[in-house]
Amino acid sequence: MRCMRKAWSILPEEWKPILAEHGLRPFRADQILHALYREWITDWDQATTLPKDFRETLKKEFPLTSAETLDVSSSADGTKKLLLGFDDGEAVETVLIPATGRFTQCISTQVGCAMGCAFCASGAKGVVRSLTADEIVAEYLAGRREGEITNIVVMGMGEPFMNYDETLRALKLINAGKGPNLGARHITLSTCGVVPGFARLASEGMQFELSVSLHAPNDELRSQLMPVNRRWPIDELLEACADYTRATKRIITFEYTVIKGVNDSRACAEELARQVKRVPMAKVNLIPLSPVSHRPDFKTPDEQTLMMFLDVLMKNRVQTMLRRSRGKDADAACGQLRLRRIGG
Repeated sequence: MRCMRKAWSILPEEWKPILAEHGLRPFRADQILHALYREWITDWDQATTLPKDFRETLKKEFPLTSAETLDVSSSADGTKKLLLGFDDGEAVETVLIPATGRFTQCISTQVGCAMGCAFCASGAKGVVRSLTADEIVAEYLAGRREGEITNIVVMGMGEPFMNYDETLRALKLINAGKGPNLGARHITLSTCGVVPGFARLASEGMQFELSVSLHAPNDELRSQLMPVNRRWPIDELLEACADYTRATKRIITFEYTVIKGVNDSRACAEELARQVKRVPMAKVNLIPLSPVSHRPDFKTPDEQTLMMFLDVLMKNRVQTMLRRSRGKDADAACGQLRLRRIGG
């Protein structure tokens, strides 16, 4: 019995040998790729350059993954959040962020999240399952139908390094020249600090960007905010980060969500500067907290506090950017994506 594979999980270079194995003509591979990633078909019947009997074979052997847009939330700033449903009744959220000269999509890799970061809605109900590579590509294509995507940030629901193989396959496909052909440097992976993923990613030889959710400058505070720190504490995490930058010669961005009265003191800023400087080629993104319903005690800091924190880092010669979250009024900002099932 032949093993059915989903079309959007197959890398461009894999099509010809796979077709040959199925007794199908290898020259059809380029026609398939053109239909999938230049015509952006959602049904094999739309690939009218292919013979009808061949389209029927493709439907049976290489089906297209369904990612139905179930709901759209729009923000006053132009940000748009899509709720995408899959055939098994599960759903994820993806966010589209327009800016001058850029159209960024925030991609999810899991239904929910197991990491349980205190300030993030995605992990409030745990994880249901990981997405497959074809589902991640289908998510990207749902965003692509809203406009030409220039950048991807893998910062949505889920921890990418806990779904490493499927996530990397999807990103390699999106990056592929005969695929969507989105440049590797326009794709950013984000991890909360799953240390084994750093060496694996370094060995890939890809030029994807990497960001690390840090959010606290010491183990005591970080373990309170991010349970992952109990498994891989800051010293181990920063050592992995330093090894990654030395191996790849690529910058790591540390994400730091600033929470009023929790991690926003001058002492925290000074300690953060010392920690980050242990990693060659590192920079910091400061992100004011976007409120989440399950933690009403967490508040956004005022502007004066944010400017103080930024000033401390800059005076310590840490490259820092204060990033303003987009889409808060649509619950589409950093940390606000949540687990929703179809109809719920």
